[in-house]
Amino acid sequence: MDITRVCVVGGGTMGNGIAHVFALKGYDVTIVEAKQEFADKALAAITKNMDRQVTKGAITAAEKDGALGRLKTALSPAEVKGFQFAVEAVSERMDLKKAIFKALDESAAPGAILATNTSSLPITEIASVVKDPSRVIGMHFMNPVPVMKLVEIIRGLQTSDETYRAVHELTVKLGKTPAAAKDFPGFISNRVLMPMINEAIFCLSEGVSTKEDIDAIMKLGMAHPMGPLQLADYIGLDVCLAIMNVLHDGFADSKYRPAPLLKQMVQSGRLGVKSGAGFYEYPKK
Repeated sequence: MDITRVCVVGGGTMGNGIAHVFALKGYDVTIVEAKQEFADKALAAITKNMDRQVTKGAITAAEKDGALGRLKTALSPAEVKGFQFAVEAVSERMDLKKAIFKALDESAAPGAILATNTSSLPITEIASVVKDPSRVIGMHFMNPVPVMKLVEIIRGLQTSDETYRAVHELTVKLGKTPAAAKDFPGFISNRVLMPMINEAIFCLSEGVSTKEDIDAIMKLGMAHPMGPLQLADYIGLDVCLAIMNVLHDGFADSKYRPAPLLKQMVQSGRLGVKSGAGFYEYPKK
């Protein structure tokens, strides 16, 4: 199928980044949000990020204007009938994702591919609510989407070879590097990353060192661009906890037990950058 029309459900940080990349590459993109004010915020964020790219010389003003002209918004998938490709990028709730995939299945063009940007939830379960689960796949972009090159592609139990090849090819067209994973809890990226973050939190709670020194050791000693505690703040501590719970439940292995301090931070509302405080303090937007 020749993909020209793309539907992105969710206009938050990941969703607007995904829409941004597709629009720059020439695709007609509709962002679906629950409220018009959220959709307007998504468009404003994309415009601001593209302006930054123009300033840096990464794209031209003409490319920015062309991409923005290919972006639309809607308040439900039913308003975007006939799209050939969809990416769902909402919060990590299985009930919400299933409801969205049911709606996408009813509005998509025949043979359309339905992708989820989930960072840890099982693709096979998400696909169980659509008529043809062979067309469902995981397409896990990294944040910030316009900058990061990796896309983790996850095949569900019934994902077809044709669907996988199409998404692999599409990822390359977007200027990204595809990496394949099977449908196991956390896939590859978060199965490796989140236990490292979780262990750093254990080190902090046990008094092994300060947050500054834990982060410095990983940055300067392991050449990580950001320390694990600072990275957790940027990801969102609630997101980190949700992924650790998926790993713990999925593998039934105590090595994935979420650190008690992580749970306490989330319970207290210290979620990281988005709440203004996590392991570090941040200016509130």
